[in-house]
Amino acid sequence: MSTPEHPMAGRREWTALAVLLLPLLLVSMDVSVLYFAVPFISQDLAPSSTQQLWIFDIYGFVLAGLLITMGALGDRIGRRRLLLAGALAFGAASVLAAYSGSAGTLIAARALLGIGGATLMPSTLGLIRNMFHDEKQRSRAIAIWTAATTGGIALGPVLSGVLLEHFWWGSVFLINTPAMVLLLALAPALVPEAPTTAAGRFDLLGATLSLAAILPLVYGIKELARDGFTPAPALSVLAGLAVGAVFVRRQRTHPHPLVDLALVRRRAFSGSIAMNVLGMFGVVGFAIFTTQYLQSVLGMSPLRAALWSVLPSVVVGGVAPLSAALAQRWNRAYVICAGFLAMTAGFLVMSRVGPGTALWVVLLGTCVYAGGMVMEMVQVTELAMAATPPERASTASALLESGTELGGALGMAVLGSIGTAVYRGAVTSGLPAGLPADTVHSVRETLGGAQAVAARLPGRTGAAVLHAARDAFSHGMHAAALSAAVLMAAAAALAVVLLRNVEPPAAPAAPAAERLPAEDAPAHA
Repeated sequence: MSTPEHPMAGRREWTALAVLLLPLLLVSMDVSVLYFAVPFISQDLAPSSTQQLWIFDIYGFVLAGLLITMGALGDRIGRRRLLLAGALAFGAASVLAAYSGSAGTLIAARALLGIGGATLMPSTLGLIRNMFHDEKQRSRAIAIWTAATTGGIALGPVLSGVLLEHFWWGSVFLINTPAMVLLLALAPALVPEAPTTAAGRFDLLGATLSLAAILPLVYGIKELARDGFTPAPALSVLAGLAVGAVFVRRQRTHPHPLVDLALVRRRAFSGSIAMNVLGMFGVVGFAIFTTQYLQSVLGMSPLRAALWSVLPSVVVGGVAPLSAALAQRWNRAYVICAGFLAMTAGFLVMSRVGPGTALWVVLLGTCVYAGGMVMEMVQVTELAMAATPPERASTASALLESGTELGGALGMAVLGSIGTAVYRGAVTSGLPAGLPADTVHSVRETLGGAQAVAARLPGRTGAAVLHAARDAFSHGMHAAALSAAVLMAAAAALAVVLLRNVEPPAAPAAPAAERLPAEDAPAHA
């Protein structure tokens, strides 16, 4: 039943949610949409190897670095206002990226896309927190939001592949613009503005410190994941942690902090962020193994591998509302625990996958761990947002998203290092005798390097090298999967310990300006 304290959402709010999914899908897809476009961009713009890396990475770096700043800004000036500004910037940057005439211009456009994405991600979840005051409705809305976020990442490569079959590489960016125009047209009429925090001078130094902490931290972790331990990225991580400590100290003493540390001290909120970091650690960290297995072990084309990878997204679409329904009957901590246990089971399945494993087994494992991830992600997002005052919703969303970025980067670094170490040890013992030292070195570096070497070697020797490399990669994937399974099992236990007796505070009454006329409410309200 609807009450004055918890008014039920009506047609307008659910329609507004559909509008908010537009930027959410596009920002998620932009993380992965370049997977197939790189060869075409390389041919047209001729970027150097360093420029090519920055074309890939600059979007994620800027997005991660500005999330906290943009979340706090949205809480101050209005989330809808920031959403519209971000949509305008994202659409304009998409046009610039599509028609870039040089690698430098494309890098700059990708950086602008990251700025726009940083405004859109926390604004959408912050607006949902203020549109859906009833716990059951908010849980369903967040389930839809979660499914759209994870589904967008999986759809990016597929959309990229389809567009590149028919159009030039700029189309993977230009597809963003019509959606942003539609958002700019519909959001002012359908999406209500949310309450803002009390007035006060915006902490520009704090915003600079947050950027200076997160950028080197994420950069260093990703470089360690890509190239192994070297001094420069290790120092980058240490520098990020040091600046982060200064940022936290400033938030404790500043009269108008970007991050309300009282919110972070709530176990419902900080525990949810911790669970989010652990879940992303496993899923994002293991994703590279699944992708390489499909393409380099099973020999699929990139587009075919991407199409098969969409299947877990279909499972995600069903698990998200199931998670919301289970939370109405069980304690949220047990639903989160069940999600982590499902992830554990999925990773255990992947620990048994080898070069001769049937494709359905691989898909089963990925579907199980992806479904478990969404089950826990829906609940930690709902628990964190329910524990957040409405006027701080964008900041809370930004902290959750920052946890996602950090967890993913840590997962790639740790699981990637484990898999690489096992691969290098296993492949050496399986190679045929008499290979030159430089050939052995190339084979030991990566599975891709081994494939290139095998293609140059004659007949049986090349086949033996490829067989050894694929077997060694499988051993490395097994080690990474077992490591992820152990961590997910530990996270399942930790979820019960941290969150079983935690309930978010009751939601405050919605401001009168946000309530809709009675005729907009559903019939059962």
